[in-house]
Amino acid sequence: MAMTDEDALDFAIVVYREDECWDAELLPVALTSDLQGLIKALRQQPSESGTIGLVAVGDEFFVALRVLGDRVDVFLSDIAASWDFPLATQVLDYLDVPVPDEEELDEILQDEDTALPAGDLSIFADLGLDEMELGILSGDVDLLPDEVLSSVAARLGFSEPFERAIESVFD
Repeated sequence: MAMTDEDALDFAIVVYREDECWDAELLPVALTSDLQGLIKALRQQPSESGTIGLVAVGDEFFVALRVLGDRVDVFLSDIAASWDFPLATQVLDYLDVPVPDEEELDEILQDEDTALPAGDLSIFADLGLDEMELGILSGDVDLLPDEVLSSVAARLGFSEPFERAIESVFD
């Protein structure tokens, strides 16, 4: 289910495996601007293969997280979002990646229709979504963050629980 620009909103979803089945639940919207709170919420959810967090911030960017024991892998779809959004800035701080100034970003991108990701592109490689595929998906500026995350969910095999959680946003 794709949202129009007018419908674009922030959401955070936790995805986990129980009894070899994927499940997903909506997290409080406040966590879309609080990386440490998000990590804490993911750690509280038991899961057989780590807990996954998927966050979309409007039609701007998304963050994917994966918590496996003490390890936390994080992926940010576009570092330019760090200029305007606290969560993106917190992710770059967490990754120890400096927030680029406009001149630096212009030099790197040279094209406004390009997104520059940061973090672990191999975050889901062991689940069947390799680095190249995630890079292509996150770099497609014609897709809204919820559409990219829906594609990620489909490729990883938890499309139905993910879509149910998304639909609960509109209830």
